[in-house]
Amino acid sequence: MNIIESELYPNLTWHQGKVNRKDRERLINQNGLIFWFTGLPASGKSTIAAAFEKRLSEMGKLAYLLDGDNIRYGLNSDLGFSEEDRFENIRRIGEVATLFQDAGLIVLVAFISPFRQGRNDVRRKVDAGRFIEVYVKADLQTCMERDPKGLYQKALKGEIQEFTGISSTYEEPTNPEIILDTGEVSVEQSTEILVNYLLKGDN
Repeated sequence: MNIIESELYPNLTWHQGKVNRKDRERLINQNGLIFWFTGLPASGKSTIAAAFEKRLSEMGKLAYLLDGDNIRYGLNSDLGFSEEDRFENIRRIGEVATLFQDAGLIVLVAFISPFRQGRNDVRRKVDAGRFIEVYVKADLQTCMERDPKGLYQKALKGEIQEFTGISSTYEEPTNPEIILDTGEVSVEQSTEILVNYLLKGDN
């Protein structure tokens, strides 16, 4: 039995169950994966992730979408948008995504997740090949022109502080598994690219 001791809480030990990830994956006939969609606000992350989730369901795959805005309604409702809170936002959702992956689900995470360290910290939590970073690429001007929620305009007027791309930094992925340039490819085309990646990996 593999016992993991907590450095923060030395009186706690990891309880290893009698059913492991491979057992669960056999039951649902798929591999647990994390598709992590990152990009500027209005780049298309949530739209593409939702389309991909629907396609996976049609393929008989068990998938679940974790959307950045939705999570802030509940689990992360106590967090703001300071750099410290943004790291905590990603840390928490990384833990949730890791659990979903361990359950055998294909979890789709659509978060701005502006800092490379935060994304890489989540990657290190799972086995190699289980974390697929999807860079939903769109330049700032394109995102500002889309601006479906009117947030860029508010940020430019100073009505929103710490807004990614305007008053807060976004660090582009250096070596993502997938790049979806939404100025060049449609939602449908993006979905096909994701499906092909999944099938190529035989998941």
